Formats: sequence, C-alpha cells, structure tokens
Amino acid sequence: MIQVTKPFFPPLEEYSEYLKGAWDREWITNNGPLVNRLEEELISYLGIDNLLFTGNGTIALQIAIKALELKGEIITTPFTYVATASSIFWEGCTPVFVDIDNSTFNIDSDKIESAITDQTSAILATHVFGNPCEVERIGEIARRNNLKVIYDAAHCFGTTFKGKSIFNWGDISTASFHATKIYHTVEGGAVISSNSNLFQRMRYMRNFGHDGPYKFNGVGINGKNSELHAAMGLTNLKYIDEILHKREQQFLFYKECLEGLELEFQKPESEAEINHSYFPIVLSNEEVTGKLELELAENEIFARRYFYPSLNTLDYLSGEVPISEDIAARILCLPLYHDLKNSEQAKICDIISGCIE
Repeated sequence: MIQVTKPFFPPLEEYSEYLKGAWDREWITNNGPLVNRLEEELISYLGIDNLLFTGNGTIALQIAIKALELKGEIITTPFTYVATASSIFWEGCTPVFVDIDNSTFNIDSDKIESAITDQTSAILATHVFGNPCEVERIGEIARRNNLKVIYDAAHCFGTTFKGKSIFNWGDISTASFHATKIYHTVEGGAVISSNSNLFQRMRYMRNFGHDGPYKFNGVGINGKNSELHAAMGLTNLKYIDEILHKREQQFLFYKECLEGLELEFQKPESEAEINHSYFPIVLSNEEVTGKLELELAENEIFARRYFYPSLNTLDYLSGEVPISEDIAARILCLPLYHDLKNSEQAKICDIISGCIE
C-alpha cells in the first residue's frame, strides 16, 4: 500500500534519549526545557527572530487573529485546508474569499484590493503546497489600506524567498508541525513574528494569560505543547536537511516521468526555493481526475484531492471563486514521503500515463 504521505520516524533510541531526560526531571509539560530548546534551535535553523511552539497549527492561527485584535472581514483564500477559514469564522470574523491564481494556486493579488471594504481588518493568505504568495505585493496592499497580514505557512518548513525563510513575512506567520508535514513534532505548530511586542502578547495568550504563577496579562488559552512533542521535534530536526534533499530528488523524478503528458503543474513563485513537500497535478477535467484516483486506489495507491471541495462551498461559508472551484475539482496530490522508492513512483507514473492517454 502506498499512502499519499507518511510520517518520518527517527531512530527510536535517539527519541528515547530525550524522553529519558524528561523522565529524570519529572517534567513533561508547561514550557519545560525541551520546549525551550526546540524553540531556540528552530529560530537558529530557520533564521527568524522569534517562534513560539504551540499545540497545533490551528491554535496558532487563532492566537494570531486574537493577538492582532482583528474584527469584521478578513480576506483569505478558498483553496487551502479548512483550518484557515474556520479559524477566522471561529474567532468571530467573516472570511471574504478572493479567488486564486490558476498557476500558483495562491490568492490572486490582482483581486485583493477590489475585495477590501471599510470592514476589512486583515489579509490571511496561505502559501499553498509550500509555494510562497506574492508577499511583497501583498505587503504593499496591506500598508496602503492599513491592514494586518497573517500567512498560513503550514506547508512551508524549509521554503525560502529571496534567500530568507518565508516565515519572515507578514505581521505573523503560522506553521504546522503535524505528522503529515515535511517536518513534524507529531502534533504541533508555531507562531512567528519579528514584532517583539506582538510576540510577547502571543506568549501570554499561549499560556492562559499567565504572567507568573499568580498574575495574569489579558485573556489567554491553552496553546502550549509538551516535552514529549518537543522531544520528537528535536530528534527530527537532525534529519531535516536529509529529508528536504530526498524530497527534491523525488519531486524531480516525478517531473521527469510525467513530462509531456496532458497535465498541469503548480508554478513556483519567482525568487523562491520551495520545499517540495507536495506533488500536485491538475488533470483536464473532474471525470478524468476521479477515474485516475479510482485506478490508483485499485492498485493500493492513495493520492488525495487537496483541497477539495473549494471552501466557499461549505455550509457556513460562501463566495464566488470559479478558479478555486475549477482547480479543486481537477487536482490530485501524488504520494510523496521520505522513503518512497523511485520504482514506486515509476509505477504511479505508468498508471497516470495509461489512464489519461
């Protein structure tokens, strides 16, 4: 069986060594030494100013929205995982969908300004499949209209733009370290901001507002993560360069095998180095997409229709975004994980070739 993705499992003895330390200290949560060490090592590895390790990527989004005190309408993308839009809705704001670019799959910057109203407080965009949005242009639009910017960078560990981590852009970037991601802590996420005041506010918010054992600074929530998850993050960080290199080789192998077929591929943003965390293909129509998904499944190969359906079609959301609906109906992400073999990729490509000819 070939799944669309698979978590990276580091050597158990290396993970166990971190756990032994936690056992010896009898300290497994509440911002322990492993959490602090992981945050320091991630800041150093990524070349960013500040990072808070959170329970998951969704609570990171919710903390970001709350910390920026966003109200009213937030412009966002309909082509992303549901957590992006549901976090906006959950925090009492209204998601306003702007359609996507049909080649990068990111929010179309040309269409943002026409969606801004006197109720708009922010832009929350997703770097889809680790491909950066037009961050400089979105930043200009935000400054011109006095808006905040949050980037859902859940797919972006290792992605750079102009040589710097993509986490450096926006008022706040959020990350996901879920087990399906290229870098994971089993469950986990992060908020990242170079604004020290904003960062301190999020630090309070992550821990119920605690400012010491008996003092509180504003409202907060439990957004913390544990020593056990930090231990996995520290162990996996030793292997991330190897994982990124392997993904790039697998990505290029797919591109070579599928060259010349009637398929569309995501266009990387110029001046970006993507992390090759996904391999999406766009087929000619939804019927062919469904046929290929079924044929792969009959061979115990499970591709996935990220991100289907387009979020504007959910029962609590709305919007007219024809390009998002069109791409969502025709896209399949092919299996991609660190130990996927070239022979397995070749088999997948043979099935694709046979199905669409």
